[in-house]
Amino acid sequence: MIAKRTVCMLILLLGLFSFAFAELAISAKVESSEADGNKVNIVITPMEGSSIYIVQTSLESGVWTTFRETRDLVFSRNIENDISTQFKVIALDENRTVIGEAISEKITTEAKWFNINRLNRFIGLILICGVILYYIGRARKNKKIYLRPVAGLQAFEEAVGRATEMGRSVLFVPGIMDLDQVETISGLIILGHVAKMTARYEAELNVPVSRSLVMEAGRETVQASYISEGRPDLFSSDMVHYYTDDQFAFAAAVDGIMLREKPAAVFLQGKFYAESLIMAETGNSIGAIQIAGTGSPSQIPFFVTACDYTLIGEEFFAASAYLGDDPKLLGSIKGQDIVKAILMACLGLGVLFETFNLHFFKNLFAGS
Repeated sequence: MIAKRTVCMLILLLGLFSFAFAELAISAKVESSEADGNKVNIVITPMEGSSIYIVQTSLESGVWTTFRETRDLVFSRNIENDISTQFKVIALDENRTVIGEAISEKITTEAKWFNINRLNRFIGLILICGVILYYIGRARKNKKIYLRPVAGLQAFEEAVGRATEMGRSVLFVPGIMDLDQVETISGLIILGHVAKMTARYEAELNVPVSRSLVMEAGRETVQASYISEGRPDLFSSDMVHYYTDDQFAFAAAVDGIMLREKPAAVFLQGKFYAESLIMAETGNSIGAIQIAGTGSPSQIPFFVTACDYTLIGEEFFAASAYLGDDPKLLGSIKGQDIVKAILMACLGLGVLFETFNLHFFKNLFAGS
């Protein structure tokens, strides 16, 4: 027993002795988890008497460039991909006298096609796209796609029909912003559906706008709707007309139209700001049926208060799918609803597992 202990102690002392007098060395290894591929881990084997290390790098030109002066023995550095690179370490003592040098082997990095750390995101993307494409396929096969009824959208035809019966006009305001806003584009899409109804019922349509580009886009949209309904003779470019870019001057102009013409139906569909309540209150005062829609959360309360129907947030953006029969739109809306339900279920499960201090479910969604 004593002999075995003696042998073990000798082996341990020899190991410590060899480590203390180990020659200076440097090694570089590519970090495999990096998708960019250019991260290199550098390890320095220390030398007796050394207190600081100067680390240099050399590309294919062979010129050494200092990039770090350190006491650390392990650190990382990003290098250029597809270029052969070498590292050199110079050991200095306390008096900054060179006591040793070491050069690593040449190393070349390259970017990866796939980041394994984001595999969960890739799987989630495939599942989301798969669900949406599945319901688009069902819609194209003429299978019934159920969408939750939205009162505001169902009232579109009622509003236009009321204007026709009363012999009054339909006023449509596609917001006050330009075409760089998604709400304006959604408003113009809805305008196309309303224009089809006014062409079908031969009702007068009035579309004031506050941007020149919106005016041109609105005219083309209305004209295409009248042509699709077989009534191009009823279309006039004066249906869509420009007033001013100024916010409250435009609001005053729209209020003037309401008070003079007293339209039976008012559609406020687009991007609105402080003028939303001014327009909605004026429309309410003349007794018009008002249907509003916007993606601006701060304006929704005003529309809910002063209008008969309000498309809130996502209902406004999904209006074209509800009003039309395009299977791509119907299927995508249904697929998105299913995906949202799945995400809500995942959130509920995550809260439940975290409550009981179980972290495996949360870790499934973790990634760089």
